[in-house]
Amino acid sequence: MKKGFKKFLALVMMATMVVSLAACSSTTDTASDEVLKVGIIQMIENGAFDDMRDGFIDELRAQGYTEDKMEIVVKNAQGDASTLNTIAQEMADGSYDLVATIATPASQAFVNMKSETPQVFICVSDPIKAGIVTTMEEPDHNATGTSNPIPIEDIIDLSKELTPGIQTFGIIYNTSEVNSVSTVNKAKELMTADGYAIEEAVVTNSSEVQQAIESLLTQVDAVFIPNDSVIQNAMPTVAEAAKNAKKPVYGSSAVMVESGALATVAIGDRAIGAESAKMAVEILNGKTPAEIPAIYMEATETVINETTVNALGITVPDSITSATYVE
Repeated sequence: MKKGFKKFLALVMMATMVVSLAACSSTTDTASDEVLKVGIIQMIENGAFDDMRDGFIDELRAQGYTEDKMEIVVKNAQGDASTLNTIAQEMADGSYDLVATIATPASQAFVNMKSETPQVFICVSDPIKAGIVTTMEEPDHNATGTSNPIPIEDIIDLSKELTPGIQTFGIIYNTSEVNSVSTVNKAKELMTADGYAIEEAVVTNSSEVQQAIESLLTQVDAVFIPNDSVIQNAMPTVAEAAKNAKKPVYGSSAVMVESGALATVAIGDRAIGAESAKMAVEILNGKTPAEIPAIYMEATETVINETTVNALGITVPDSITSATYVE
């Protein structure tokens, strides 16, 4: 009886060990098969933001985060600030492994949530003034990312070559976007130092752009557009009015030029998205945002709209040798 009972106990213990090992194995397999979840927030849909988003996603996929390993959720506020805050709040609830935010309004909205979810911002022109980080070298607020300071001085120099004789620059922008205001202030400083007169037009939404730009064009020789999502969304309207008035428009992104502005010096939008994705990969591999310095991306590409050149009767000088032409 005793031998039989001991044998029975031994069998029970072995069965228990097998079940336990199977459970451990199942847990390990589940953990290894876990699909990461990454959110992307856009304030508005336009060519520049779409290219940044696509560059970010393509780089993540290239780094091995394929669809079976990472779910990417893209949400667009369609230009509505209230919707933007709602999206940021939803993505800050801890259900995401990382959230990427495109441009300043979306980046501010998420960082204001004070979420424990790490954030990578894409293409914020002045992250410090926007309150997203305190310093670029040691980013805080659980956020790091890429900045695209607009090369205003290079754009002014380009205007001197491409359309000499400008005396008065017009600037149209939306005062509620801190990135836009920061760029405009810098532009006014540089333009004033170069001896240009400046006229401004301020709008609060895209429906005001047509009247504002048509009025501005009667007072100026050329127009500069900052990195402003409201104006960028209305660029076809701005470009058409400027062509009718035979006045050049200098944008702050390649997409503005593709939408009809005359020219710019810009950063590649897909490239800045891809660079931001590399930072996201570092975070997903274990680093914190504070361990990854935020970076300024350098603008190197001169972009000229050939259709606008012809419409304005401009001859591109031989001194401009390495431009990219779009139609």
